[in-house]
Parts: sequence; C-alpha cells; structure tokens
Amino acid sequence: MKFLMISSFLPSVLNFRGKLLEAIQQHGFEIHIIAPDLESFHAEVEKLKKLGYFVHSVAMQRAGTNPVSDLKTLFEIYKIIKKIQPDYVLSYTIKPVIYGTLAAYLAKVPNRFSLITGLGYAFQNVNSTSKRSTFQKIVHWLYKQALVRSTKVFFQNPDDLNLFKELKLIAEDIPAVVVNGSGVNVTDFQVMDLPYDAHNKIKLSFLLIARLLEDKGIREYIKAAMLIKKEYPMVEFNLVGWIDENPTAIKQEELDEWIDQKVIKYWGKLSDVRPAIADSSIYVLPSYREGTPRTVLEAMSMGRAIITTDAPGCRETVIHGENGYLVEVKSVSSLEAAMKNFIINPELIVSMGIRSREIALNKYDVNQVNHHMMTEMGIK
Repeated sequence: MKFLMISSFLPSVLNFRGKLLEAIQQHGFEIHIIAPDLESFHAEVEKLKKLGYFVHSVAMQRAGTNPVSDLKTLFEIYKIIKKIQPDYVLSYTIKPVIYGTLAAYLAKVPNRFSLITGLGYAFQNVNSTSKRSTFQKIVHWLYKQALVRSTKVFFQNPDDLNLFKELKLIAEDIPAVVVNGSGVNVTDFQVMDLPYDAHNKIKLSFLLIARLLEDKGIREYIKAAMLIKKEYPMVEFNLVGWIDENPTAIKQEELDEWIDQKVIKYWGKLSDVRPAIADSSIYVLPSYREGTPRTVLEAMSMGRAIITTDAPGCRETVIHGENGYLVEVKSVSSLEAAMKNFIINPELIVSMGIRSREIALNKYDVNQVNHHMMTEMGIK
C-alpha cells in the first residue's frame, strides 16, 4: 500500500505532518511526498529519505495564480501520481489541495483527502454577502472543483467548515470532518520553568511567533508593546518570524525600525522555537484567522499562558480566563488590556500556564489527532 502527501513547502512536512507520516508508515505503508523547490531544502530531503520516504519534485508557485504555470503543476503532479500509483493521497494548503486533488482524481486514486489548514489571503474579509475580488472568485471556484472530487475533507476548526458551506465550496454529499489542528508533540514540548528576573520575580516577557504578515496581527502586537513600554519599560516583547512572499507581508524597513527603537527583541527565523518560548512567560498571537495555530499549541504544551484573538481557529485554543484571554480582532486596546492584566496580576501567569498544559494534553496531543485522522481515512 502506498500513501502520498502533497505539500507546497517541504519543511512543513516534517514539522507539521511528521508524526502522522510516521504513524501511517507503521501501518505498513510506503510513503511518498510531492513538494516544490527541493534544491532549496537539501537537509529536509535527506531527513525524509533516511526515514525511508520517497520525495518527488514538482514546479509550483506558492503565491499568485498563473494559469500556464498552474496547469503545468497539475500535469506534473498527475504524471508523478500515475508513476507512483498511490492508494491514498492527502493534500494540504491551497495549491496542493486544488491541483493535487484534481490530479489524483484524474489519475483515479481511490482515496483522495484534502486538509484545509487555514484560509489566508484568499478568504480575507469574505462571507456569503461580501463583494469578492477576481482573485478570490477564481480561488474559490478552483476549491469547489477540487473538493467535489475529494473522498473527504478535513478542517482544523468549525468556523472554516461553516464558511466553506456558506460559500457553497463544499458539496453536501462530500464528508467533512473537523480535527484539532495538527496537534502538538507533548513529549518534545515539555513544560519549562518560567523565566525570572534579577529580583527573583517572574520575568514579564511576551512572545509572538509568526510569519511577518499583517493578518497575523503583527502591527497590533507592536502598537500594544509601544503603549505598554511607556508605562512599564521593563516589560519585554519578543518576536520570532520572517518576511514572507505575500501581499500583506510586513516591510523590512518597518521591522528594522521596531528593532532600532528597541520595541522588540527580534530572534529571526528559528528552526527550534523552544528556546524563545522558554525565555518568555506569556505567548501572544493576535491573528485575524487561523486553521489551528501550531505555535499556540506549542506554547501551551510548554506551560505558557496565552493571549489570542476571538477569531476562527484561535478561539478554540483558549478558555477565556482559564488558560489565557481572548481579545478582539484588530483591537490594540483589547490586546493592551489583556497584557496589563498579566503585568498587574503576575500570579495568573503560573495558574494559566498550568491550565494550558492540561488542555494541550487532553485535546491537542498529536497522537490523538493523528489517530482521529487515520480512522477517518480508513487507515487502522
């Protein structure tokens, strides 16, 4: 039996789906992966090959829609699938879901699964009554064509599923299942002691890990940090991430200015985020919308209190007042108020961090999430 995973970004295969592929391989499957830009990720390719997986290169533009290059991508995936002849295909992120699923259908793969990990720019400010851009209309139509040819569609939160139904992007007769994100490896992300300052008090240190995009709430985080620092100059604000190819990406000049003004401590892009989480006492993600944010789950697993938005994908991770606070989307004042609550009541950092770990164990353990997905795919 052969299992094929299609991704648009090879590092995410091990980072987000590694444990799932490991579990599927243990069920006797030969594992294949299709992804673009393999020459840029030599170390990742070697790791995957050492695990006994087969890695296949495909030309794929991660951003934008170019009909010629996208048709080429579809045809290339189709040719690889015909050669592999997999029994199962799982695609995630926009282009793999669209072109991977269509190619798998054309190649007559019997089990075709799509995983919607987040909606991003193509669904920004979209509902059934909103005016959509030409780009959004094209992407939504392509999604519809792909999902009607899926055996089953996985969503990482109920809001995304409801929006797809509202927009009629998923047919009534196509099974849809909500899973608890990608899960978190609670063994790798163990509870770490909170950092302490020179006065032997819990260090008031906030952290945000994200691609540096507007819709991750980066600017709200920076504005709230500026306001807090005027009143509490000793409070730290950490930022981990990188500038992405995206229409909403933060500009390098903005980032440089924040660093020069000492608003933030910038860690850059980290392959291992645990040191940054360990050096912080509260994790913040003011995102406008997510699938289920992996960084939040990792911070929860390490025993950190959370501030995130009352937005799809984010709101599922926090029980307001128990393991953190839910704040309004795009609201600097709401974010600032939540931060101040921890500054004024630092004992909450401890109690809410303990509760975060409990929720991570009970709801987001990667083994539980993978068992759910495999059962739904018929891999037992």
